[in-house]
Amino acid sequence: MDNSLKIKGIQQGLLISLPEGDWPAVSTDLLAAIHERGDFFRGARIALQIGDRELNASDLGRLRDALSDEEVALWAVLSQSEITQRTAADLGLEIELVQSALEDDDAVEPFDTVLPGEEAVLVERTLRSGHSIRYHGHVIVMGDVNPGAEIIAGGHVIVWGKLRGTVHAGAAGDLAAVVCALDLAPTQLRIGSQISISPKKRGKAHPERAFIKDDQIVAEPWREPERR
Repeated sequence: MDNSLKIKGIQQGLLISLPEGDWPAVSTDLLAAIHERGDFFRGARIALQIGDRELNASDLGRLRDALSDEEVALWAVLSQSEITQRTAADLGLEIELVQSALEDDDAVEPFDTVLPGEEAVLVERTLRSGHSIRYHGHVIVMGDVNPGAEIIAGGHVIVWGKLRGTVHAGAAGDLAAVVCALDLAPTQLRIGSQISISPKKRGKAHPERAFIKDDQIVAEPWREPERR
């Protein structure tokens, strides 16, 4: 996916901030990225941050229809341009987000943010499509996590196998949470409020560890900690 597209999970769905550039090229790149990662975006509700671009009803209407063809719903357009704001409002789109939506991506009520981090659940099986695990502490899976499976953890997520499904670590707001797997290629990966899509794999798979650095999710080889 184009790294210049910034994606953040919010309560109402996904917030996508578009890079600078001519609107035809930027909107084309956006649609191409969504089409390429259809499994990730399908069924999503998105809000677009488009800066100070002045867009008319034809521009936004075409984009909304094209997104609908990809099974993605455009529900909000954020812009500093009064012309774009009026156009979006005329089309029935929201033109602002409440601050809490930008700060709290997906509050999960059962999670207690003050629970000690040592609590964990061990799952000794492969998670297949449709399986879902939600736990307030850490989640450890001895097996694969197939596409269509889901893990939501208040702490870390460790998969001793292939991670291909959806995973959300630090779901209660723990930005220090990590996701580790012998083969890290999830459909969607979230840590706290940050969200990422795995790039296409090249070469031989190897153990990796994903974590937040400089307000974005990064991955590095998962190695044994250095002994002191």
